[in-house]
Amino acid sequence: MPESKKSSTKPNLHLFVTILAGGIGSRFWPASTPDRPKQLLPLASNRPLIVDAVQRARLVAPDERIKILTGEALKAPILEAVSDLDESIFMVEPQARGTAPALAWAAWETSKVDPDAVIVSIHADHIIRPESAFAELLHETVALAETTGLLFTISIPPTRPETGYGYVEPGVALAETSKHDAFTVASFREKPDQTTASEYVDRGHLWNSGIFVWRASSFLSEVTTVAPEIGDLLPLLDRSSPEEFFTQVPTGSVDVAVLERSARVASVRANFEWDDIGTWEALTRSREPDLSRNVLVGAGHILDGANNVVYAEEGTVVTYGVNDLIVVQSGGMILVTRKELAANLKDLLRRLPGNVRDGIS
Repeated sequence: MPESKKSSTKPNLHLFVTILAGGIGSRFWPASTPDRPKQLLPLASNRPLIVDAVQRARLVAPDERIKILTGEALKAPILEAVSDLDESIFMVEPQARGTAPALAWAAWETSKVDPDAVIVSIHADHIIRPESAFAELLHETVALAETTGLLFTISIPPTRPETGYGYVEPGVALAETSKHDAFTVASFREKPDQTTASEYVDRGHLWNSGIFVWRASSFLSEVTTVAPEIGDLLPLLDRSSPEEFFTQVPTGSVDVAVLERSARVASVRANFEWDDIGTWEALTRSREPDLSRNVLVGAGHILDGANNVVYAEEGTVVTYGVNDLIVVQSGGMILVTRKELAANLKDLLRRLPGNVRDGIS
């Protein structure tokens, strides 16, 4: 049963939500393409990821204070997927420049609407359960961001040494909240190697979820201080246009460009389940496996096999006597690979002929 779209928490009139929905999700090839990236695929549930993300945002803020950051090509398919959206919900990036410029732009525009705005930034490709706990924790984090002016990330207790995530080293505890563990961040490091990730887990570091909460004004001040390559260009948004800003600004993630450099980062430990739908292997955590730990999406049969992921959009896929494989059927393309290689699909796409990569027969 879907959870309510309304939060029971008293609404904060300064609270805004930004949904990051750019990127093509190349690690979900061949189902994910530039015309239909992973945000439009039913990977976490039977609905497209972007639909889940919008419903999650609505637990925190009303539609008029929600923005979706994406590219022009995705406006129409997102509107088709979430048919009750209004076109004004979009902030369309003229060029893809990464999360640092995108979130700086969002903060700049939001602060003009409300100088006291607090922004919650979420991604379109996360699994979060239960969403009621997510909404409650975010409202408490918003209150902390308002009073402290710190830049908050929601941190996740790790379940494995994951090299694809950022890590948060807990610092000094902040004043106690009613339910949640809040602390300053002693260090913030992105995507370590396997050995370092294992060391981080052993030392009690937490995953960075990529869910951020900050006052728009605080974030813009910190961008100007620690990332002048972005901050110095922000006036272009008023003097010129977003097109000029995105033409000149360097590409960069907010994690590396701002958070790793900042001494004003804090975190709240999550009390909900979280996962990042980053590769086909993630479906083993987002979907209920069978007794042999196989995951099947679409029409298919897995016989005498274990630990397989099968995703079929058309027709029927049958596997027999194989283990630890990923099999994806989408359009006229079929991918078969070992599960351990799921994170390397970007390398595969670089090595494929263009007509195969683009699904052109």
